Amino acid sequence: MDGLTQMSEKAVLTLPGKRIELPLFEGSEGERAIDIGALRKEAGCITFDNGFSNTASCLSDICFIDGEKGILRYRGYDIEDIAAHCTFVEVAYLLVHGKLPTEPELKTFSEYLNEHSMIHEDMQNFFNGMPPQSHPMAILSSMVTSLSSFYPHIMDADPNFDITAARLISKVRTIAAFSYKKSRGEPVVYPRHDLPYCANFLNMMFQSPVKQYEIRPEVVEALNKLLILHADHEQNCSTSTVRMVASSGANLYAAMSAGVSALWGPYHGGANQAVIEMLNEIINDNMNIKKYIAKAKDKNDKFRLMGFGHAVYKNFDPRSKFIKGVCDNLLAKMKIIDPLLDVAKQLEEAALSDSYFIERKLYPNVDFYSGIIYRAIGIPTNMLTVMFAIGRLPGWIAHWKETVDNKHWKIWRPRQVYVGPARRDFIPMNKRA
Repeated sequence: MDGLTQMSEKAVLTLPGKRIELPLFEGSEGERAIDIGALRKEAGCITFDNGFSNTASCLSDICFIDGEKGILRYRGYDIEDIAAHCTFVEVAYLLVHGKLPTEPELKTFSEYLNEHSMIHEDMQNFFNGMPPQSHPMAILSSMVTSLSSFYPHIMDADPNFDITAARLISKVRTIAAFSYKKSRGEPVVYPRHDLPYCANFLNMMFQSPVKQYEIRPEVVEALNKLLILHADHEQNCSTSTVRMVASSGANLYAAMSAGVSALWGPYHGGANQAVIEMLNEIINDNMNIKKYIAKAKDKNDKFRLMGFGHAVYKNFDPRSKFIKGVCDNLLAKMKIIDPLLDVAKQLEEAALSDSYFIERKLYPNVDFYSGIIYRAIGIPTNMLTVMFAIGRLPGWIAHWKETVDNKHWKIWRPRQVYVGPARRDFIPMNKRA
């Protein structure tokens, strides 16, 4: 792979009575890695890395993060530049194809998105069969899996991956909007071919037989930026899940459904929903900011300051700085006064002036303000993780494709360190105490 350098030096591992030399290589941004592929064969042992936080599971040229410096790049482009100057569709093309589209390429890809935006009418039966109180992520996961039944040729080699990618990116948007309408007992709104991606989604979500929905440019712009900022993020939980499922040879839809399920967790894609719930809790408790700062610092308290800190960033999350500006701009243009925004800013100010958070480098992440923007747009709290999934989809598709296109492709099969009982003699039923 371009950008990968085999180093002349070796890493040396010293074990009792044994000295092992292991290959070293370096990525295009200077990250060094030790190749332990032969460790079990050469040394008779494996490595233990709880949570895989120090283990590279793959080689990838899709996304780069430097958590110490607060850097995030898609295919080499800084996230600030991409979010400021691109639409979500351009970024989707970039992630899937490895380059920004030309004007004709973008036009063709956009046409594919419109052409494949409808879902099979028989899929309506699945929506009708879901209980009204079903979580939108449960519906999304189920419906994405069902796409492989309605479009079985996904298992065939498609010479035009543009259509494959566009079909999924477009249909997931339609599924999300339909699930929202079904949860409210309202008739679904079909996609329109005259609207671009984000405007089309907003129209499907909020158009009503009794009230005309106005598609406002500032809302479309904010939604584009939100989706862009969530489009990829290296080997996070859901992306790694997608790659693991892909390694088994499973089809694209199965891998995407697995990604949706992984994203659902409150410590991953559900974090922005948790932030909104936390801010509401503080408002309902007389906006007692000091109390919740103290609770967050108390190791015996189960309360967590949601939206602060990140597993990768040990500096500011570069997305959080950008998204705060988007939030301020949108609410000002829409003339919305949201008490949650006031509480969020007070909470951020209090935390960033407290030595406890400063020393631990616990700064706001992308989830801290994104939920407030979605509230302003009209997206309900239980749909926030679905919005995250729509944004992350192009990244998942890119990682799926990178996995199956790898000529050294092999199924993922991590090891474990067994800590259960050693061999025990079997005891017949009549002799067990």
